[in-house]
Amino acid sequence: MSRVASTIPPAGAMMPTRHRLAPSAGTQIPSHFGHCFGCGQLHPTGLHLVAHAGEGLNLTAGFTVTEDHQGAPGLAHGGLLSLAFDEALGKLMWLLRAPAVTARLETDFLKPVPIGTKLHITAQITGRVSRKVYTSAEGRLDSPDGVLAVRASALFVIVPMTHFFDNAPTTYLEYIKSHPELLAFVDPDFEINP
Repeated sequence: MSRVASTIPPAGAMMPTRHRLAPSAGTQIPSHFGHCFGCGQLHPTGLHLVAHAGEGLNLTAGFTVTEDHQGAPGLAHGGLLSLAFDEALGKLMWLLRAPAVTARLETDFLKPVPIGTKLHITAQITGRVSRKVYTSAEGRLDSPDGVLAVRASALFVIVPMTHFFDNAPTTYLEYIKSHPELLAFVDPDFEINP
């Protein structure tokens, strides 16, 4: 039986250093892909989650729950809320300027999130060990000080940029080569030092 990876930093985990080229505090963190369901502004029914860099290893993010995001009538789908937190926590990697993939995501649903609600998310990096980056977040209803509705934590693993291209269908890669406006995440200045 294999051991389940924890989203809590182990003893000895260090806090990483914010990259010198990370987005400035208060600036919007770009979408990594225009058609991403989480943050892509080109996706017709996506979350359109927008995140802003914080002062340190943190950010704020938010999205408005629409009819397209329902599970039970009038309420956000739980899996979709997990997606929102995966997106917000993943955007923390912009502060390290290191591409990463989600290894584990844990989400606690504390209150229902109705359609028409804006979910305000605060997220932060909680530690790093080698290529593993530990994160946590909270989501509040209607304002940054609103009712706590969702809590999440995740473990990300830093990977080379080639990971994304080596695993995508060749036909789709050909399509996006002719549509460079879709690929915000291909940043030639990323310095990867796992």
